[in-house]
Amino acid sequence: MRVLVTGASGFVGSRLATALEGAGHDVRAMTRRPEGYRGAGTPVAGDVGNEASLRTALEGCAAAYYLVHSLGDRDFERKDAEAARAFARAAADARVGRIVYLGGLGRDGDRLSRHLRSRREVERLLGGTGVPVTVLRAGIVVGHGGVSWEMTRQLVAHLPAMVTPRWVSTRTQPIAVSDVVRYLVGVLDAPEAEGRVFEVGGPEVLSYLQMLTRVADIQNRHLFVVPVPLLSPQLSSRWLALVTDVDVPTGRSLIDSMSIEVVVTDDAIRSVVPFEPMDYDEMVMTALVERARERRRQVGERRGGWLSRGARR
Repeated sequence: MRVLVTGASGFVGSRLATALEGAGHDVRAMTRRPEGYRGAGTPVAGDVGNEASLRTALEGCAAAYYLVHSLGDRDFERKDAEAARAFARAAADARVGRIVYLGGLGRDGDRLSRHLRSRREVERLLGGTGVPVTVLRAGIVVGHGGVSWEMTRQLVAHLPAMVTPRWVSTRTQPIAVSDVVRYLVGVLDAPEAEGRVFEVGGPEVLSYLQMLTRVADIQNRHLFVVPVPLLSPQLSSRWLALVTDVDVPTGRSLIDSMSIEVVVTDDAIRSVVPFEPMDYDEMVMTALVERARERRRQVGERRGGWLSRGARR
């Protein structure tokens, strides 16, 4: 099946393109800079801000994965809504059979954050032109390069003692990025997944404090945490920007969502794509190992560059 993957160079998209190609699909990897793309699939130019480019990228595709968001932009709600409308129109014009979207967990009856409300709006808008949409809603996705995971890892690495806001007691249901990809690939060939919303998560429900503590334990670090209930979201996001490389707008969006419990309430996905997801310790170890390998590769490339430059001298 010919499939378009938007955000193909991103955290989830790069892994998804590889997995889809491994499953035998003809992958079109949408990127704004196809000349620099080095991942799986055939690169195609496309920008959600340019509807004409979307029509060209979607031409001949039976399905499309929508993995685009503007989390780090202060005006992300408007931009994400406009992009979803444009993609829905282009998908309908290209006669795409199905859109698969990765959204966010959270009960609709709760007071959702701006970020989660925007994800819900994108779900609705993607289906606005009649193309069937399959939605997977996830909470914290753990894996090397993911912004939520990097925030957790860097907090543990940089701060043996930390003053934390009250969101550290909020419960969530983390899931490994490889398991998210497995679900995304699995629903593509499942006719019963068409037009449905699924919730995905790992086997454990944990508070953010428990997640931080478990990461510290795995790395043999001692972590001393003092929760401060009055630390505001704005102050929290600035604090995150000081001690991690998460920028203030992204941190604010994440923290707003972290005050809301996001756990799986319906495990119907398990009957459509049956397998046992990783537990939290395993997903953390996998992310740490992947990071170590990436760092070794980068060091090797730098050394190779130094050696080749030395040889030329």
